[in-house]
Amino acid sequence: MIYFVRLGGFVMGILGNGVNSCRLLPSAGVSCCLLISPHLNAAQLSYRTRRQAKSGALCVDQSCLIPETQTPFAVYVTRRNLKPMRHLPPETASEPKSSQPPAEVFTLQNRSDSPPTQAPTHLQVIATAYILNMSDQPQRDVKNHLLFEIATEVANRVGGIYSVIKSKAPVTTAEYGSRYVAIGPLNPRSAEVEVEEIPVPAGTPLETTLRSMSERGIRWLYGRWLIEGAPKVLLFDTGSAYKWLDEWKGDLWSVAGIPSPAHDSEMNETIVFGYVVAWFLGEFVHHEREKAVIAHFHEWLAGVALPLCRKRHIDVTTIFTTHATLLGRYLCAGSVDFYNNLQYFDVDHEAGKRGIYHRYCVERAATHSADVFTTVSHITAYESEHLLKRKPDGVLPNGLNVVKFQAMHEFQNLHAMAKTKINEFVRGHFYGHYDFDLEKTLYFFTAGRYEYRNKGVDMFIESLARLNEKMKEAQSDMTIVAFIIMPAKTHSYTVESLKGQAVMKSLQDTVAQIQASIGQRMFEHAARYIGVPGTEVPDASSLMTPQEKVLLKRRVFALKRTTLPAVVTHNMENDQDDPILNQIRRLQLFNDSSDRVKIVFHPEFLNSNNPILPLDYDDFVRGCHLGVFASYYEPWGYTPAECTVMGVPSITTNLSGFGCYMDELLERPQDSGIYIVDRRMKSVDESVDQLSSCMFDYTKKTRRERITLRNRTERLSPFLDWKKLGIEYTKARVLSLTRAYPHAFDGEDGDAFDLVHRTKLPPPMSVPASPRSGLMTPGDLGSMQETMQALNTDDYEGFNMPGAEDEDDHYQPFVLHLKKKPEGSEGPKGTDYFGAKDITPSNGDRA
Repeated sequence: MIYFVRLGGFVMGILGNGVNSCRLLPSAGVSCCLLISPHLNAAQLSYRTRRQAKSGALCVDQSCLIPETQTPFAVYVTRRNLKPMRHLPPETASEPKSSQPPAEVFTLQNRSDSPPTQAPTHLQVIATAYILNMSDQPQRDVKNHLLFEIATEVANRVGGIYSVIKSKAPVTTAEYGSRYVAIGPLNPRSAEVEVEEIPVPAGTPLETTLRSMSERGIRWLYGRWLIEGAPKVLLFDTGSAYKWLDEWKGDLWSVAGIPSPAHDSEMNETIVFGYVVAWFLGEFVHHEREKAVIAHFHEWLAGVALPLCRKRHIDVTTIFTTHATLLGRYLCAGSVDFYNNLQYFDVDHEAGKRGIYHRYCVERAATHSADVFTTVSHITAYESEHLLKRKPDGVLPNGLNVVKFQAMHEFQNLHAMAKTKINEFVRGHFYGHYDFDLEKTLYFFTAGRYEYRNKGVDMFIESLARLNEKMKEAQSDMTIVAFIIMPAKTHSYTVESLKGQAVMKSLQDTVAQIQASIGQRMFEHAARYIGVPGTEVPDASSLMTPQEKVLLKRRVFALKRTTLPAVVTHNMENDQDDPILNQIRRLQLFNDSSDRVKIVFHPEFLNSNNPILPLDYDDFVRGCHLGVFASYYEPWGYTPAECTVMGVPSITTNLSGFGCYMDELLERPQDSGIYIVDRRMKSVDESVDQLSSCMFDYTKKTRRERITLRNRTERLSPFLDWKKLGIEYTKARVLSLTRAYPHAFDGEDGDAFDLVHRTKLPPPMSVPASPRSGLMTPGDLGSMQETMQALNTDDYEGFNMPGAEDEDDHYQPFVLHLKKKPEGSEGPKGTDYFGAKDITPSNGDRA
């Protein structure tokens, strides 16, 4: 049923079956309207009082409407700033005890003859409203709903969102099949190699929609993404819509109040892509009237369509996931004390000062326009609450396709094979100063975008200098080669880097040639043995000819070097101003023979065609011993997660999403190869000392202890598998459907979360690290922390551990220990997400 609400002589709003289809019209002249009915579910009412009243929506339960023509209602409005009432019948409303000021509250109450004579003291009758029965509209099918996932990195590798969508695709396509389509902008260069064009199914709403858009001049590409799972993708050519850019900029300002300067090409691209997506969704739901539609948006670059969908009342359910706030990145890059001052920032002033106010407005509008708002970690949720002014409804941790990295019991062998190739690079790079034993050499590395402070490169280099001094004082015979893999502007490879690999390759080929010749001579000598005593073994001096000795000497003399090995493998474009090189110079880490720590800065992504280090990134990670990611700003952290599933121990911080997740998940993360440095509660100097101590402790481990630690680390991979973490995305979708179509989950259809259990995903192939299968998922464990971390939402369901059982009663002879949190326990008053914890290891199982 669809109803119109008339207030005086004006149509005030529209009421529909779904709560999200109830909207106030701008002509109503009121800011919000809240219908309170005794039939409303308490959890739904709690959500509506928080969200719908703020956005100007009518909140109503269909059971309180009488499908008669011109049924009168009495309208009350408060003249005070009162907290929205949680009790249901308006007749029993009393003065709220709280004096906190949110939105005004409008209450409609059914009356049969005249308005009540005894209205609550804080309400005032202002008019009589009439609800008119206008038409019928069928309920959408929520169980077989359609899913559109919108991001600017669909089949277009730019950053981390590409990895998220690509690695999640097998799980999503297994759940949705043909009902899933990923939408993004068309990049012809990447689409040529990543997308196979296929015809649009004839006679479908998708075909009708795309044909209509083509008639208006919009070009698009529909095809199959050539990745595991082969999801369908729809890529729009934004260049074909730039003729409407000025018109759309004006509309965006009038509709959402978002400015758009002409000089920002990225903003222009965002506006065009957002309007095209909103165009597509509006057209699609007009033709598709049977199934519910979920639109899941990733990051602000795809977020312009969200306020448009809200303002145009497009019947789609929306989810917005921020992987990192825009303002947070800029603030952290500016060397501010970000987390200690997060609640004090004047966000509009800070965004304007950095010239990103218009982009910040898009991100904030998308956050508040979405039906469900999520982040990738609790630390990003804390950040979003203060910078974007909305508490997330849930946390969706980023997972990995573990099968891609999975090597079962072969990962130790793969480590040895990749380490051999790294050894070849080290021999060539340090030629002339190669005076250390590779059997006693450990490879540490850090990698990621070139964000000097956010990625913790400054702390990593500083801790390497302190580690170097500690190893010298301890007279350690170990050597550390620390790699920094971060792309920067370069001209070419340095001559020394290419020469080192060339002379070492030449030496290796010469030795192989002489070795083959000596082997042939030995064979011929032994074959000609005729029984003369003393001729069984050839004379060693006769095995090499004079020519071979001269050739070998020439190759050895070519290794002579008068300079120290370079710390960088490329000619940097701006060498004198590069922050990494300047810090290395300040700390004098010049790869001297007396240094126990050597540094190699490789300012380019790795690939197998690299002339000096021919390894793909995954193989390089497998060949290293320890990954170090001392990030100051890291919403999630794919690099330590990839290390974990490949069995490589790593160091992270409690300011990264991955570090917080592992700290909450594991009782003693360091015993499982996850070292967590405290950058929240300690000073910078103390954090650097802790990081250097972690690395120094690792250098003192024996080879057997390192192998044991790698095995323990690899056992954590099921907790990072999309087959586990993908359930959190399913929960968010079900949550959005329950908010949009609450009546579809009542009665015979059963519980609203039946959809979560309907799709059964197989367990990961790797050996499980815990026997607790079926009781929780990693995201559920995060949900258990929501109350403590002020992320609780009344209608976001989480699967909790059984409260009646005491975990101490169960015997668990496993290395992995999950943290136990007593019921009702909370941190000290005034603490935030980062309450200090005692992470001192107990006397656990050590190799």
